[in-house]
Amino acid sequence: MSEEPIVRFENVSKRFAFTKEDPQSVLETVISFFSRSKQKSDRDLWALRNVSFEVMPGQGFGFVGRNGCGKSTLLKLITQILRPNEGRIVVHGRVGALLELGAGFHPDLTGRENIFLNAAVVGLSQAETKAKFDSIVAFSELGDYINMPVKYYSSGMYMRLGFSVAIHIEPDILIVDEILAVGDQAFQAKCIDAIIDLKRQGTTIIIVSHNINMIQTLCTHLVWLEKGEVVAAGPVEAVVPKYVEFSYAREGLQLKNVDFERVGDQTVELTAVRLLDSTEAEQNVFKTGDALTVEMEYFAHKPIPNPEFGLAIHRQDGVHVNGPNTQLAGLDVGMIEGAGVIRYEIETLPLLPARYKITAAIHDSRFPHCYDLHNEAYSFRLVPGGTNELWGLVEMQAFWKMQKN
Repeated sequence: MSEEPIVRFENVSKRFAFTKEDPQSVLETVISFFSRSKQKSDRDLWALRNVSFEVMPGQGFGFVGRNGCGKSTLLKLITQILRPNEGRIVVHGRVGALLELGAGFHPDLTGRENIFLNAAVVGLSQAETKAKFDSIVAFSELGDYINMPVKYYSSGMYMRLGFSVAIHIEPDILIVDEILAVGDQAFQAKCIDAIIDLKRQGTTIIIVSHNINMIQTLCTHLVWLEKGEVVAAGPVEAVVPKYVEFSYAREGLQLKNVDFERVGDQTVELTAVRLLDSTEAEQNVFKTGDALTVEMEYFAHKPIPNPEFGLAIHRQDGVHVNGPNTQLAGLDVGMIEGAGVIRYEIETLPLLPARYKITAAIHDSRFPHCYDLHNEAYSFRLVPGGTNELWGLVEMQAFWKMQKN
């Protein structure tokens, strides 16, 4: 492998300037009058700031980050669709890029004509394109649709044609944005196989994806962007855990802000419900095998004999996981009045990775009467890392054993 990087970014920054248009109507004039114009710097968006990295020939190189962090802008800089405001970019070799749907296609031309147009743009002769044409069409599986103007193509058809062209121009660098997500599952697998084959042949792969499994499959190195700046860069196995932890930590904060349906006369009311980890810290993100405690604070406005405290746990797709309550457990809570706390303690969570919602409720244990019910008000997520199990709802406490005759 050559020691000279095939792509190099040196302190690259990209700014987008937003200019204020003159009002075109009376309404726009009134709005413009009351909307005080800001300074120019306030209207500028820095999509990337001081980004530096090197991609070596033959590497699988990925970029991750939330929407709007600058990933797509970075790819457009590599392909020279955009130019940086600051810094230096060096790219060696032919680039095959699969960016936005329809990028590089003329809508009024047929798929056939667009193949020749795209090939000519990257430097292929007409003879070279003719030699590759049948293979391009066969990979795309478009059949007779290749003679239809692409403005009538579905998003999946656009992706099929764009990807097929990109891999057949024999690029030194293949750049793939999140566009693969629009294809059907079988064709996505076919595309990933093709990318792996190109990588084995020495093609450099640069990919943007929110699919961490795809990143781990196709990439050896990774850059994590946040608000246009590099947060972490290095081998995939070093960066992915940091990014995943950050992503789920943010989601944990978002899970706390939930509007929910509340019913009951609130003679006894739930004043607080908290999800706690093994250290008694409030938490919304867990792994299979962790301890989880649901702590419910209540206030009884008058003496209530032996009310029933209960929970309903549902997976995000509506599957009812469990419905424990104090009456089924045989717990007599006695006469309650005023403030108190009751806890449901799970020593080992058997649930597999997914998002779950909890309904907390207090009922009369003798009659079908609801004091207070918070419907699917509290959410938590099980994240990967606690088990190797992938399918189903729970991890069974069991083991495999081989018996030989």
